Order: sequence, then C-alpha cells, then structure tokens
Amino acid sequence: MAAAHPDAADAGVEILESGGNAVDAAIATSFAISVVEPYASGIGGGGSTVLAGPGMEPVGYDYREMVAVDGSIPASGTGVPGMVDGMATLHEQYGSMEWAELLQPAIELADEGFEVTELLAQRIVSDYGPASTAGLNHFHTGPDRPLQQGDTLVQQELADTLRTLAQDGPEAMYTGSIAEQLTQVDGLDAETLANYETEDAQPVSGSFGDYEFVSAAPPLPGAAIVQQLQIAESLGAADAEPGSVEYIDHLSNAWQTANQSVSDHIGDPDFVDVPVDELTDAESNANIAEPAAAIEPEDGTGDRAEIEAGNTTHLTVVDSDGLTVSMTNTLTSFWGSSDSEYVGGFFLNDQLSRFEAIDTESNQPEAGRKSVSWSAPSLVLDDEDRVVMGIGTPGGHQIPNILNSVLVPWALQDASLQEAIDAPRHSLQDGVLALEGEPSQEVADLIGQRGWEAQVTTRADAVFGSVQALEIDYDDGSVTGAVDSRRDADMEIIDAGTDEE
Repeated sequence: MAAAHPDAADAGVEILESGGNAVDAAIATSFAISVVEPYASGIGGGGSTVLAGPGMEPVGYDYREMVAVDGSIPASGTGVPGMVDGMATLHEQYGSMEWAELLQPAIELADEGFEVTELLAQRIVSDYGPASTAGLNHFHTGPDRPLQQGDTLVQQELADTLRTLAQDGPEAMYTGSIAEQLTQVDGLDAETLANYETEDAQPVSGSFGDYEFVSAAPPLPGAAIVQQLQIAESLGAADAEPGSVEYIDHLSNAWQTANQSVSDHIGDPDFVDVPVDELTDAESNANIAEPAAAIEPEDGTGDRAEIEAGNTTHLTVVDSDGLTVSMTNTLTSFWGSSDSEYVGGFFLNDQLSRFEAIDTESNQPEAGRKSVSWSAPSLVLDDEDRVVMGIGTPGGHQIPNILNSVLVPWALQDASLQEAIDAPRHSLQDGVLALEGEPSQEVADLIGQRGWEAQVTTRADAVFGSVQALEIDYDDGSVTGAVDSRRDADMEIIDAGTDEE
C-alpha cells in the first residue's frame, strides 16, 4: 500500500487486513487522503484509475469533472465532482466489503483529527491556502494564526458529510442532501449532478524497454507519456546518468515533442479524434526524435513564469491476489483555487479552468465535455502481460516528466525502485527548466545554449510530486515499495505468509 500520507496508507492497510481487496483498500484510502490532504483531493473533485490483475486486461475509469448541460463554465472553474461516483462505480464492479465500512477510517480521521504535517502547514499559508481557508476556524488556532506543524486538524463538518455518504450511499452526492447544497454553487445544477456517470476509459499503452507501459486514456496524457518514454529511449537515455547534461537534454527533447502532441491532438475522445495508435507507436516515435531546440515563451513577451506547485494526489495498492490499482485524484489547483467554494466541509474543484489553461483546438468547452489535464495513473506490464508495477504521482503539468524520471532509470538502467525515485528530477515548461538543486556547469551551459532559464526548487515549493509505486516480483511472490521523501508519502507492505501485499 502506497499513499501520499501515512494516515491514509494506514487506512488502506486496515482494509486489507480486514479481508478487503485492492479496490476496497483504494476506495478507503481515497476518502482518507481527502481528509488529511484537503488541499489536494476530495469529494469535491474527481480523478481517474487504472487497474489490472492476473488474467485480467487493464481497465480504466474516468470520473473527472465535466461541463454542465448549459455549456457554461463558472468563474471558479468548478465542474460536477466525480470522485464519489467513481468510488461507487469501482465498489460496485470490484469491491468485496460494505460501502459504509470503507468510509469509516476517513470518518474517524475527520472526527478525531490528525497531526498537521509540515507540508499541510505550508499549503495552508501558500498558493490559494490563505484565501481558501479564510473564515474557516478549524484551519486556525486564533484570528491570525493558521494551523502549524504539530497542531491537530479536526473537520467535524466533513465527518458529518462522510457519514451521510456512508449511511445514505453515494447517491446522496448527486440526488440527495449533499446535492441540495451543491446546487447552490454557481456552475452546478441538479440535472448535471443527477446525470453524472463515471466513464469506462480504456487505457492506452506502448512498448518501452522490455515492458509495456499502460496509462490513462485521453483527455488525460497517457499517450503523450508513452511517446515521451519511447523518444527518450531512442535518443539513448539508457546510457545517460540521471541528472547529467545528456539525461536532461534527452528527456527534455522527448518532452517537447510529447507536450506538443498534447496541444495538437489530445482532447475528449467523445468530441475529437485522438490518434492514440500513432502517438504510441515506438517505430514512429524513434523516427521523429530530433535534437532539442530553444524554446520561446508562449506569449512572445520575453517573460517566463516560474513553474508552480504540482497539485493532485496518488495512491497505489496491490493485494495478495495480484490485483493492482493505480489511482490519481485531484481538486485540480491546490485548494481548488481561491474562487472555488467550500461546501459540507470540503473544497470544490476548479477543473474546468483547464479549458482556458490548455486552450487548444482539441480542448474547447461544451456541454458534457471533459478537459485535458495531467493526471496519469499507470501500470507497467512484463512480456507475459503481468503487472509488475503500479505507479503514479501528483505534480500537475510536471507529472509526465516526474514519471519519466523514475521509469527511465528503473526500466532502462536496472536501478532499484528506491534509487529511481530518489534520482534527481527536472521539468521544462515554456523555456523554464526547474531543477532540484543548483545546475552543474555542464547543465548551466546547456541551459544557455537552449535559451532556457533555470529555476531551483525546494521541498516547500512542492513542484516535483511524490511518486507512489509498488513493484511485483513473481519469482518470490513479493511486493516492493519505496518512499518518496519530497512530500508526506508512506508505504507499507503486509506480510501475508508466503505472499506479501
């Protein structure tokens, strides 16, 4: 069990130890993480999941927000929250425990409170935190004192809402008492809420090294990430040490092409044709790999914005039968932006703002449409089509580069999972190269040659995500995890006799 917070990981482990399967544990963890990371995900947001197991083809689910029936987008960017319906759909199709049991760990965390971490304390005073938590007494210990590390956060209103979901079922969110509150929010209407349905979203896949990489379907960027991995491999990333000038050059080159593919092709497949087969073809991608070029700012003014904190949350679960769940949930911006609403103890998303942020021909708003975004829950299969890894990360626009930074050393250089997660990360956006430390002279020279600007980040900036990955070894029946120290992530392996979870 790997999740973005120890208390959430504990919730999943509790379910596994009670006899639940990986889907049960993922559902419980998703509700728990929304309590302990209220800025990153929750029942006011959405998400996506891919899963597979022995003898089972990978399947995917998209329960992200969509444009309302009138086709309008509110100033807040809020769309109908899909997380609860997504969890209900997964529970109906794969769950083995009672729905109410799966919400109990989250209810207890909200009711009894939990210790505020350094990261949560930082988020309360950063980004949209001050505006979003203004007037919410439980996020403060005094008029001008937000919660600090070591304080206890109790969310009684959220606990009551979760109890309603446990007792009345997920329909309370869409046609019941919670829906009545939601319809008071600009952009949310009773018809769109009542008609919301999680979509089956067949994952995309493509070869990479000795593996098959499986990831989220459009309008999420899985196909572009496959393309990025394949181009990086064709350029010789396998022979470049992580963090070296060659490594940064190869992966940035691959990212430029993949990022352009998102702009040129990716959109809601119910509204546009997305050439997935072309984007994930290894031979084609090897042929289009070219040396990286200098990048000009998109607005042509010469100004380049800093790369911002990477939002969302991710969790990965493997059970003793080998069923593997990779799940990414989000409010989109941290806290759902300063304009989003707080209802029933939870923050609402600003997912529909992605139509303006990613203003391409393939990503234009209309009724029922979902926007391009960056979540990418993923699996890795071996040459026998067995899941050997579940992986994903928060990180917003940086998600593709974060995943590449782990998968290249792990799949192409035989690095251990922990070594791959610990390896240095970088991300190129609009001519700004974000790094985790001061660049070497060779990297500084590359930055100058390309006309980029360097941005050195810190842990508090929360730019480079928090990879939650579990690796399966079929020879000895074991599962291996790793902890990403960039955030509050944790993982736990349960000893189940001859097997592990």
